[in-house]
Amino acid sequence: MKKILSADQIVTEALMLLNEAGIDGISTRKIAKQLGVEQPALYWHFKNKDRLLQAMAEAAMQTHWNFPLPEEGQDVKTWLINNLKSFRHTLLLYRDGARLHAFHVPGDDSGRLEQKISFLVGQGIDENDAKLALMTASKFTVGFVLEEQQEGSLTELNRRSQFFIADKEHMYERGLELILSGIISE
Repeated sequence: MKKILSADQIVTEALMLLNEAGIDGISTRKIAKQLGVEQPALYWHFKNKDRLLQAMAEAAMQTHWNFPLPEEGQDVKTWLINNLKSFRHTLLLYRDGARLHAFHVPGDDSGRLEQKISFLVGQGIDENDAKLALMTASKFTVGFVLEEQQEGSLTELNRRSQFFIADKEHMYERGLELILSGIISE
């Protein structure tokens, strides 16, 4: 009797493999073996590895996509920083989570993105600046986590710098504050 798989089962197994072996260790052969099926069974749901990686990136972002959207009257800088901290935390949930995200950008449903932009515009921020703020802070976050997930790279950066910030969380938040201060006036 053939084993019937769902796309969700395949993605779940692939994310577990990601945590074990990293993104370079992901292969449809390994995933099929772990699921106890032949490799072609995966292609019923995903026509190639790239499509599987895209689905993995989307599944990995679900935690962040559950972060509350801004509400009227909420402090814009506080909401943005908390939203971006949620994004960072989500990327850190998976080994090589930032690499997965960077090369297989999941499609944030445009409704959420539009609501975020509308919130910023409602706070008096120019629409183009609002888009630029979200993009810049997101790219900063992905880059920060990419380095963070490369073992020892932030430690080396700290060692070489003129100042020492031992706490990665503090370093990340301070970087966000510097980026956002150019767009959001206190």
